[in-house]
Amino acid sequence: MIGTGVFVAWSPAASAAGPWLLAGLAVAAFVAFCNATSTAQLAAVHPRAGGAYHYGVARLGRSWGALAGYAFVLGKSASCATAALAVGAYLWPSQAVPVALVAVVVVTAVNLAGVTKTARVGAVLVALVVAVLAVVVGAGLGGAGVASDWSAGSSGGLFGVLGSAAVLFYAFAGYARIATLGEEVRDPSAVPRAVVISLASVLVLYAVVGVTVLLVLGSSEVASSSQPLRDVADAAGAGWLSPVVAVAAAVAALGALLSLQAGVGRTAFAMASSGDLPGWLAAVHPRRKVPHRAELASAVVTVLFVLIGDLATTLGASAFAVLVYYAIANAASWRLAPSERRWPRWLSAVGLVSCLLLAVSLPWRTVLVGAAGLLVVMAVRWALLRRG
Repeated sequence: MIGTGVFVAWSPAASAAGPWLLAGLAVAAFVAFCNATSTAQLAAVHPRAGGAYHYGVARLGRSWGALAGYAFVLGKSASCATAALAVGAYLWPSQAVPVALVAVVVVTAVNLAGVTKTARVGAVLVALVVAVLAVVVGAGLGGAGVASDWSAGSSGGLFGVLGSAAVLFYAFAGYARIATLGEEVRDPSAVPRAVVISLASVLVLYAVVGVTVLLVLGSSEVASSSQPLRDVADAAGAGWLSPVVAVAAAVAALGALLSLQAGVGRTAFAMASSGDLPGWLAAVHPRRKVPHRAELASAVVTVLFVLIGDLATTLGASAFAVLVYYAIANAASWRLAPSERRWPRWLSAVGLVSCLLLAVSLPWRTVLVGAAGLLVVMAVRWALLRRG
C-alpha cells in the first residue's frame, strides 16, 4: 500500500475534491476496509490463486467470475503503467514515457527470471519511503508554514469527494494481498487483525501527508502539480530534499511494479487454465517455474497503457476497473453462508454499493471507455464460447 499512490494520487484527487481532499481519503479508506473484509472471508473459504475471479465463479457464476478476472487484468495493467510512468515522471520528467518503457522491460525480465520481492526487501523499501515521507512532512510544516489560500480552490461537492475517493482508492491497493494469506500463515485468525492494523496505519500516514500538501501548497496548487511532494520540499527551501524524494518515488514505484506485474501474470495464467483466456497463456516455464507467456502478455498490455495514457489517465483507468473487480468480490461475499462469515454481512453490501458509486464518480470519459472495454471483452468471450 505504501508505494506509487502516495506520490501520484494527490493531484487528480485535489482536482476533483479541492479543499475536501481529506474527506475523499476517508471515504477511500472506508471502502477499502469493506473490500478487504469481503476478500478475507472469501480467501478463507476459497484458498486459490486468482482472487475474485475464482470467488465470482464459485459464488455468482462463470460469467461474473470472468468479468472480475478481466477487470483485474486490465485494471492492474493500468496500475503497472501508472507505476512505470511514475518512475519516469520523477527520474526524468521530460522523457517519462521512454523511462517507463525501460522500467517495464527490466521488471518483466526480473519476473521471467523467477526473482520475487521478498518480505525483507519489501520491509526495507517501506522503511525507506516512510523515512523520506517523514522528512518531507517535517520540512514542509516546519519550513514552509501554512499557505494563506490552502482552503481556496473549486470543490466538486459531494460528487467531487466521491471522485477523489475513487482516485485515492488506488493508493490503498495492496491490502488484498494480506487478505489472501489465510491458508498460508500459522495463525489464520491473525489475518483480519492484520487487515485492520495495516489499513489504519496507512490511513494515518496518508492523512498526515495529505494534510501537509494541502496546507503547504493549497488545493489549487496541489491539483496542478505533477509532483506535489517535491513542491512541498521546494516551498520549504529544502532543495536538497527534492532529488531524495525523486529517488524514493522511483524506488517505491519499481517495487510496486514488480509485485503488480507478477500478480497480473498469475491471474491471467489462472484464467487461461480455466478457459477464460487463450489456452496458450496457461504455460509454465519448465526451468524457472513461472507463467512466462502470461507474464509477457501482461507486459505487452502494460506497454500499451504506457503509450496511450498519462499518469492521470492510467490511474483513473486502474481505479475504475479495480472498483468493478471489488464490486464483484463484495457480491460474492454477500453469498457466503453464516457459518463461512467472519464479518457482518452488511459490510459486503456497503462495499458493493460503494464500489459502484465510486466507479461512476470518475470522469465520464474514464467511465465510458472502461465500461465499453469490459463489455467488448465480455462480448468477445461470449462469441468464442458460442462458436466452441
